[in-house]
Amino acid sequence: MKLLSPLLSCAALLAACGNKQAPVTAPLPPQAAPRFSADLARTSHGVAHVRAQNFLGLGYGLAYAYAEDNVCMLADSMLTVRGERSRYFGPAAMPTRGADGEYSVAIDYLDEHGFDLKNEDSDFFFKGYLDLEQLRAGYAAGSQEIRDLLEGYAAGYNRYLRDHGGALPAACNGKEWVRPISVDDVYLLVAEKALHASGQVFAKEVLAAARDPGATLARRRGGKGAPDAAVLANLFKPRMASNGLAVGKDASQNGRGMLLANPHYPWTSTDRFYQIHLTVPGFYDAMGAMLGGLPIVVIGFNKDVAWTHTVTKAAHFTTFRLALDASDPSGTTYLVDGAPVKMAAKTVAVDMLQPDGSIATQRKVFYFSKQGAVMVKPEAGVNWTGTHAYVLADANRNNTRLLEQWLAMGRATSVASMQSSLNRIAGLPWVNTVAADRDGNTLYADASVVPAVRTERFMSDCLVFPPLLTFDGARSNCGWEREEGAPEGIFNPASAPSLLRSDYVANSNDGYWLTNSKALLQGPPPFGYSPMYGAVGIAQGLRTRIGFSQVDAALAAKPKLSPDDLHGLLFDNRIYAAELVLPDLLAACTGADTPLASACKVLAAWDRRANLDSRGAVLFREFWNTAAHIPNRWRVALNPADPVNTPGGVATSAMPAMLNALKAAALKLQAAGVPLDGKLGDYQADVRNGSRIPVHGGIGDIDGSYNSVHMETALGADGYRNIVWGTSYIQLVSFDAAGPIAQGLLVYGQSTDPKSPHYGDQVPLYSAKQLVPLPFRHDQMRADSNYRDRGLTE
Repeated sequence: MKLLSPLLSCAALLAACGNKQAPVTAPLPPQAAPRFSADLARTSHGVAHVRAQNFLGLGYGLAYAYAEDNVCMLADSMLTVRGERSRYFGPAAMPTRGADGEYSVAIDYLDEHGFDLKNEDSDFFFKGYLDLEQLRAGYAAGSQEIRDLLEGYAAGYNRYLRDHGGALPAACNGKEWVRPISVDDVYLLVAEKALHASGQVFAKEVLAAARDPGATLARRRGGKGAPDAAVLANLFKPRMASNGLAVGKDASQNGRGMLLANPHYPWTSTDRFYQIHLTVPGFYDAMGAMLGGLPIVVIGFNKDVAWTHTVTKAAHFTTFRLALDASDPSGTTYLVDGAPVKMAAKTVAVDMLQPDGSIATQRKVFYFSKQGAVMVKPEAGVNWTGTHAYVLADANRNNTRLLEQWLAMGRATSVASMQSSLNRIAGLPWVNTVAADRDGNTLYADASVVPAVRTERFMSDCLVFPPLLTFDGARSNCGWEREEGAPEGIFNPASAPSLLRSDYVANSNDGYWLTNSKALLQGPPPFGYSPMYGAVGIAQGLRTRIGFSQVDAALAAKPKLSPDDLHGLLFDNRIYAAELVLPDLLAACTGADTPLASACKVLAAWDRRANLDSRGAVLFREFWNTAAHIPNRWRVALNPADPVNTPGGVATSAMPAMLNALKAAALKLQAAGVPLDGKLGDYQADVRNGSRIPVHGGIGDIDGSYNSVHMETALGADGYRNIVWGTSYIQLVSFDAAGPIAQGLLVYGQSTDPKSPHYGDQVPLYSAKQLVPLPFRHDQMRADSNYRDRGLTE
């Protein structure tokens, strides 16, 4: 008998059966809709475009895409935030990188922040410092969209592991530490990123205050008797940098906004960027880059607005000195306005792999006042004694508003609406915002999470040790204040530094007050903005100064700028230190000293840039690495009214030291076999899978190059090798009547897998100073020669 299709109509069924009465059958049950569904497209260089009808699907597709390129790195990140590195790699292991610069399982957040925590310390810190219950409560109080996004993200990563188990990249294939994740794990992942400028800065100090179970206070005595500012200075050195420039209608050729985003972030750690385009039709459509596994566009653009971030000068923590209750010999009761308060104790356990393969468990107890975690640094006089203890008050420790903030920014329709969302949510952890919109408006704002401590508090006896921002914890009126419309204890961004302009705004990690060189930003009378936002009227970094110098010079020569002009500003590679010191230095460079005379001749002929064909750039770098630290080196003092052009020149008293530094640099090059006039491109390169790619750029935070790269190796016979941090994601966005016109690069590539076609495929483009189109509209995506798409459901 012929089998009939279940799709035949009733009439056809009757005919096939000789018009006999058809048997009555029960209808098929409706098929359940998949919980997770997303479309995943790829365009040139592996850029991921994820489209879903809801945020469950969006997170699902994004995690799958990210795992395709970076599964080992994401798995390793999860080990770090769970506090499980010691369980799999042993307690004493330290971060390392493979010989060819590729990602290896021992890399984590530590190396780009300058920390040197071994696995045991890293595990205890994350287990002790992160508070999962508070994170859960924060997300429960937030939006359903973000909860769905994170649930989908965990599901998408787990789907990838199911689909590719046994076929992962060599760094993690078959490893037992690569396992499914939960939403809680994603909460921890996001929480770790929030701590970069606060909790993680003090990781060692928080760990040093943790006790073994049963330990007594007596074991915590010792060290200096009072805090020492000099010992603490290294804690506050900047670790990451960026440039952001927004041009408005008064300075753009077509009267619309333009944005140049140039973050200088790590190349080899879990804080790498990843290019994405995320769409929930009718609700969210943003393209740009995510950071280190965070499932959202953090720097990007939509059809109306483009934005970027730079690390802010603001402080995101304070410390408090507690007065301890002498009647409690444990030292865990403190006094507030004379009343005793018991510290909270948190005991955590860390499993540790032993040399014989067994697992041992160790425990530590962390202590917290209502302000934050107890910390000690005996060599700096920050001690836990019988009378006092110090605690870290961290504004970002339980900040669950990050993703809410970036979601709202991606939905903004103008810089005004973006600023409104910044003021409403107050979720950015440690960054400034620089933005431009299609109507030609620009915005600078430090809307980061900053403890609400007004200037008047700094002028009172509440402040007991300024270098550590230490306030008197024994008095409630010395605590963080409350601002209307802001989360408890932090400033409302509406009262923070910001500037709306129609010509331009810019920031390169220096003070908020230099945002536009023609309109220095002043705070509200009588005291201005809180010192928590950074100092004013002080010398700015050379990278900041060259940025403003370039923009002002470009506008003087050509009042209306184009995207090509911004491209030129980014890659001009001027070395501002050379412009400031060489006129005086070369004039003083006389005599028959052969190494010095030869060096002066080379620098006189040098183009004062860090281009591939620049001859003299290597010599000047080695010279300036020393000369930049010569005290009282400037001939012209700082004029706070002209922070772009001052200070400068070489002071007469500093000239002998300058000449000695130049001679020493010349001798160093000779000893390394490097010609004094060697081309930079012959001695500065990134190596990918054995291929040497010459790279341009100076060390902006030292020599004042706007385009900045920091190399892994010191000068050797083969020069400088491998970029460890610097220019990373580049985004240049302008607008026309149809929307954004975007181009950019992810310089190090989408993937950390050396076998991926997108491992370093964009480095040659950077070497050639070439940006590529970023397809935003669907027709632009489909027109890409490498376009491909597929569906994912579960």
